[in-house]
Amino acid sequence: MTITGQSALSRDDIDRMVRDAEAHAEEDRTRKEEAEARNQADTLVYQADRMIREDAEANKLTADDKQRMEEGIAHLKDSLKGFDLAKVKADTEALMTVIQAVSQRLYADATAAAEAGGDGAGPGGPGGGGADASTDDDVVDAEIVDEAR
Repeated sequence: MTITGQSALSRDDIDRMVRDAEAHAEEDRTRKEEAEARNQADTLVYQADRMIREDAEANKLTADDKQRMEEGIAHLKDSLKGFDLAKVKADTEALMTVIQAVSQRLYADATAAAEAGGDGAGPGGPGGGGADASTDDDVVDAEIVDEAR
């Protein structure tokens, strides 16, 4: 800690404040770690909850996926009510593992559907950028030349 500038504090007061700050440094570090872990857990609960809510329209999650995620959310919310930081971290990791597994499965399903042409998002589909020659019979390749120069 550095204290600069003019102050109404005496040198003894400044030294006492520095010693207090050093004495409580470990406590401050622990509180910071706990706050970060709780923030991460809250964010993860929000993301998982949002993932489930958004799926209500798309129906991409299986019943098992939803159940595992809802159980993970419930466990983590219970952990956040208490003061056991190790339990919060463990339940955060467990929910994160479930979300990652579900996300990987969804990605694999989307990739397989795109490769099979099932969703039309691949080349040749809407927004895919590709052109299918059989459907573009009216396309004429042309170049505009400005002869006014």
